[in-house]
Amino acid sequence: MGNALGCAGLGERLAAGARDGDAAEVRRLLDANPGLARCAAFGSLSSPLHLAAAKGHHEIAALLLENGADVNGRNIYGQTALMQACRFGHWEVVQTLLLFRCNVSKADSLSGRTALHVAAAGGHVRCARLLLAGAGSGRSKLVNRAASGGGGGVTALHLAALHGHADCVHLLVDERADVAARTLPCAAPPMASVGAGSAPLHYAAAGGEVKCCQILVSRGADRAAVNCNGWLPVDVARTWGCHWLEHVLSPKSLLPIPRFPPSAYLSSPLASVITLARDCGLALNMSSLPMDTMDGGADDGDACAVCLERPCNVAAEVCGHELCVKCALDLCSVIRSYDAPGIAGTIPCPLCRSGIASFRRRAAAAEAEPGANAGDRQASSSPHKKRSTESDQDGLPLVCAPPAVMSS
Repeated sequence: MGNALGCAGLGERLAAGARDGDAAEVRRLLDANPGLARCAAFGSLSSPLHLAAAKGHHEIAALLLENGADVNGRNIYGQTALMQACRFGHWEVVQTLLLFRCNVSKADSLSGRTALHVAAAGGHVRCARLLLAGAGSGRSKLVNRAASGGGGGVTALHLAALHGHADCVHLLVDERADVAARTLPCAAPPMASVGAGSAPLHYAAAGGEVKCCQILVSRGADRAAVNCNGWLPVDVARTWGCHWLEHVLSPKSLLPIPRFPPSAYLSSPLASVITLARDCGLALNMSSLPMDTMDGGADDGDACAVCLERPCNVAAEVCGHELCVKCALDLCSVIRSYDAPGIAGTIPCPLCRSGIASFRRRAAAAEAEPGANAGDRQASSSPHKKRSTESDQDGLPLVCAPPAVMSS
């Protein structure tokens, strides 16, 4: 009995530390008893991993996962830690969970919604971007998955349109979400006021956001579609008091619909860098480690040009500039992509601004130039460093544009 009470007490302290972001306390408890990380809950509704994910403590989430916490474990409501992170928009926690190979397709027990539904409903476009990249070959199935049971058959696009999150709507339709998808032919409150069998445009009409409606119509949504109540999208807008949408939704409207470029949140290289990060064994607390413990060490000439701390271990395709995998992952998760035709979805290189469509693992300098000496290998370790050496000889320093980080 005494041991059981003692374990429960330690578990409650672990849960409190995970919730409050006390990394030192969590590390101390796990060092004493690593098995605490594998316990589901301690007198509460959620595990320490769920609590850390909900509060955005990605370092603590990584620490718990390294000690054996179940990345796909559910709380009392059938929700995973990934859903909790997406609910509050903690994209760094989503990164961590993806690196530990969480299942992005799991649905909760109450509404049948996935983490993508949760992210879309909250307008957390960075989380949605990561989820779609982490889905791999199942991306098209995930983006069009309908919530079963109490979810009423809504897709992530329905929820983003209803809540007026134009960036999420734009991303989802460009990721091939079905603009003609219908909800179930029966609807429970509060969605009964939209109507059963409704398309995303009906939900956008209820949400009242003009840009959401314009994006859907420009991508092929039918303004003459009727739901099971016989309502057009414009009828739903009138029911919800959104009369300013009539000029957009009326099937007889003569006003032109704007043309929208590809979404700036498409990220072509994100899937490749997630795979590389998994292969490299990236942990998000890596910055606390000395550089000589990672990938065999790094000298000053081999450090990442963005963070200046970690060694380069990935290279951008085409331009060949080298970064550490952590900086590459953060850039692909946060920075807006190019939206021009032909390079849509590519991420601007932080060193030369050329579009990056994918990353590859950095080739060892010794393999690239087996006959070169140590000085030559250091000078040729990346195109950026090589050009810098040539510029020094000419007396003209190379000036590189800083990375354009997207504002929150």
